[in-house]
Amino acid sequence: MRAFAAAVFLAALAGASGAAQLSVSVHTARGAAVSDAVVWLEGIGAKYNPSAAEIGQRDREFEPMVTVVSTGARVLFPNRDKVKHHVYSFSAAKTFAIQLYSGTPAEPIVFDKAGVVVIGCNIHDWMLAYVAVVDSPWFAKSAADGRTEIANVPAGRYTVHVWHPYQKLQLETETVELATIQTRREMKFTLDIAPPAPKQRQPVGDTY
Repeated sequence: MRAFAAAVFLAALAGASGAAQLSVSVHTARGAAVSDAVVWLEGIGAKYNPSAAEIGQRDREFEPMVTVVSTGARVLFPNRDKVKHHVYSFSAAKTFAIQLYSGTPAEPIVFDKAGVVVIGCNIHDWMLAYVAVVDSPWFAKSAADGRTEIANVPAGRYTVHVWHPYQKLQLETETVELATIQTRREMKFTLDIAPPAPKQRQPVGDTY
């Protein structure tokens, strides 16, 4: 009997020390799902190890178009095309340039300041990618159905941020209280987005 009681106590203790999960859905005012929306949580005393990521170039496009990483992340830019690319950014959060190259650069780019970094190619000006650098270990990006989940979040109060490269206005943040006794919480956001006009691509036979 004592052993059973002890087991129940330990199970309850384990449940109380568990982490919460935040499920987020992002849609337009007309109900269309918004993919590539970045969601992150800002909390007091957040500790994390810098993440790592990869933004490749294939068929003269960046893949993925949107990436989210924690501050200090190391990002590689492998060129999987047969032509060379010149990857660069003049953004305040990170300015860098990788001169004309093929293959994978030996050293990654370190994104050491929070903010949005817009990345382009100096040869193919229609190529664009976006990196959201956040001071948080809790972040995610919405899928094609507009949904995403942030798991293993300790109980506490958080500010929820949502960002998309095509948003017309900055979405106001919201506050959420996550508790381990309510291990899954759902939130919905509405974004007003306006995709840019398509750019004219160069012929496939270009020399770069």
